[in-house]
Amino acid sequence: MPRNKPQPVKTARKGYLKIGDVARLVKISPSMLRAWERLGLARPERSRSSYRLYTHDDVRLLKRARYLRRERGLNAAAIVERLRQEGLLGRRGANGEQTAALGRRLRQLRRRRKQSLAGVAKAAGISTGFLSGLERSQMSASVGTLRRIARFYDVNILDFFGASTRQKPLVRPRQRKRLEAGRGVCMELLAWGNTVMEPHLFRIAPGAGSGDAYSHEGEEFLFLLRGELDIVVQDEHYRLRAGDSFYFHSNTPHRWKNPGTKETLILWVNTPPTF
Repeated sequence: MPRNKPQPVKTARKGYLKIGDVARLVKISPSMLRAWERLGLARPERSRSSYRLYTHDDVRLLKRARYLRRERGLNAAAIVERLRQEGLLGRRGANGEQTAALGRRLRQLRRRRKQSLAGVAKAAGISTGFLSGLERSQMSASVGTLRRIARFYDVNILDFFGASTRQKPLVRPRQRKRLEAGRGVCMELLAWGNTVMEPHLFRIAPGAGSGDAYSHEGEEFLFLLRGELDIVVQDEHYRLRAGDSFYFHSNTPHRWKNPGTKETLILWVNTPPTF
């Protein structure tokens, strides 16, 4: 009898995979995928028909989880903790509190503007289920997605930090305002108030990035403190390494990702503070 040929993986939307495709790639059952989703090991978006939509980053994370389960013999709780230590999942503590605060602010903004979940989701180019998960602090969004939501509400991402309008000349490390911007991306606000610049410390885990390309008004300056960064501005690709600096106009579509195996640390400055 002829051998069965491997089935091609079909994308549900550009750049997305359905649960059956992911199950075949990771070599686990769809029911196991759903169980891991409940543990936070996967955070798929939802189509308008409520189908789960996974990215290739999700596949890499799930393959790592499968390796830890089968080769290292770790149980689910230990896998989650190991992935947190590796920077592939959001950490507990202050970052978790910031994620919860982000969900509350998004919900307050929507209700204050008397908008429906479906209306905001459509404007931001995400599923209603995904936006609902963000508001319930069960999901984290990429920088590109947060930017589109902020644009819809006519605010900037700075407002999602809940930053005080009072300017502080000195900010201690423990006083920084932190925001999880998608899996493996943490933004730490270094100054706020009546400023003309918006300085951040970006911590980007291996394989993590901005998601889709985005743009906004202003200018940006980066100084790579540690690690590597791939950044695409318009159609130009650049590989940055520790010690490199980079400047560009923010209204040019851009996206970025950590291509290395270690955390990338960046001093990232936007002006004006409309990030």
